[in-house]
Amino acid sequence: MTVTETPRLPFYRLAPGIHGPLLALTRAAKKDLDPALVELLLIRASQLNHCAFCLDMHVTDARKAGETDERIALLGAWEEATGLYSPEEQAALALTEAVTLLPQGGVPDEVYDRAAAHFGDTGTVRLIALITAINSWNRINVAARIPVGASLAPAEAAPTPVGGAS
Repeated sequence: MTVTETPRLPFYRLAPGIHGPLLALTRAAKKDLDPALVELLLIRASQLNHCAFCLDMHVTDARKAGETDERIALLGAWEEATGLYSPEEQAALALTEAVTLLPQGGVPDEVYDRAAAHFGDTGTVRLIALITAINSWNRINVAARIPVGASLAPAEAAPTPVGGAS
């Protein structure tokens, strides 16, 4: 199967009611989470989902949040990059992979428990919501073939002329 780089459809323009709620979920999930950690998780899920649009955006955002090129480049092999990621980051990355890939039987208890030990109940809820949100963004963008650098904001509705069309 060959995938072209031509967008399939202007998804967010055709479905403007989807963009806002998904953006609201993403913003709410990020609350009280470290911005650099958030970007690492968004990058890792986007790698797993092959979403070039999101990878481009979140690598840029990760650098703005202070992430190093080394940590970004080695994210796909975080388990083997001994000492590069903290135990808290490793727990969040393991949860990201489990929620994104959903192995048969769901998220393993040891992965969930590890995240909960570092983030508590509220933090774990925020992580799961964040991971769910990025997976939604990834799947929409990949299915609609949203190109790198495109605007995701719905186009403004054309104003209706006063008194009707002339």
